[in-house]
Amino acid sequence: MTDLSLAIRNFETDYADARKSARRVQAVSTLLFLGAVLFSAYVGGFFAFTDVTLPSGERVSMLKIWAGLPRLGEYLEKTIPTLRFATLGSDLAEWFWRWETWLRLLWETILIAYAATVLGVAGGFLLSFLAARNLSPGRPVSVVVRRYLEIIRTVPEMVWALIFVFCFGVGPLAGVLAIGLHATGSLGKLYSEANENIDMRPLDGIKASGGNWFQQMRYGAVPQVIPNVISYTLLRFEINVRSSSIIGYVGAGGLGQEIRTAMSLQEYTDLSALFVIILVSVTVIDFLSERLRHRIIGISEHWT
Repeated sequence: MTDLSLAIRNFETDYADARKSARRVQAVSTLLFLGAVLFSAYVGGFFAFTDVTLPSGERVSMLKIWAGLPRLGEYLEKTIPTLRFATLGSDLAEWFWRWETWLRLLWETILIAYAATVLGVAGGFLLSFLAARNLSPGRPVSVVVRRYLEIIRTVPEMVWALIFVFCFGVGPLAGVLAIGLHATGSLGKLYSEANENIDMRPLDGIKASGGNWFQQMRYGAVPQVIPNVISYTLLRFEINVRSSSIIGYVGAGGLGQEIRTAMSLQEYTDLSALFVIILVSVTVIDFLSERLRHRIIGISEHWT
């Protein structure tokens, strides 16, 4: 057997062994993943049983999730208003009968999201340079700042809202602070990850020419991360609009207080009207944000 044939045979043997090893790893990984899914579903109550009375009067036991799905359909059916073509105008007027109040609260919701986004961007942007491992003045500073960002984004916005409502009373201020604090933690993490991916050569050049740490950040790092900062900021503003629509449920201003009232009084069509308003608002904001982001970073509006 020639050296070439021996090399080919050894290669084929090694390749077959590598394929077998890869299949074993894939099979074990798949089984572990499925086991984790099933365990999570079990803990989440997907396999729990409940007693249900059938229309015939018979009492049977079935999975809770199957017993609850029809009730979900019933709930959604209650939220659908009666719309007839002949009386469409009056039906819509009846559906959105509190439109003036809802639009005022929608405007308040958007302002809460805007103010909270400004706070989140300011805090997250400044802290991101201290949190980035390649830009922080020292490792202890990076560790402390990263732990702080983790803490403030780990606490849900609703919990922050409850805390600030207790401190400052009912109103938009609590909502702005709650969403702004959570946004600081989230944006700080995203910005810091963008900072860690920059090219360090411009910063080294500024440092070699006598520039201090602030000048290195200002002229070396910021120009590189601005596109990512804009993209993350616009995305966070859209998220904050949805969040500010919900935290009013605990008295932090916005449309959430109307959602709470409608749910308490079982005004199902009011709920669907509020959901439509929020959906349209988020869709418009998403469209405008995308156009703005594309214009800023120079993406052509014409798709090819």
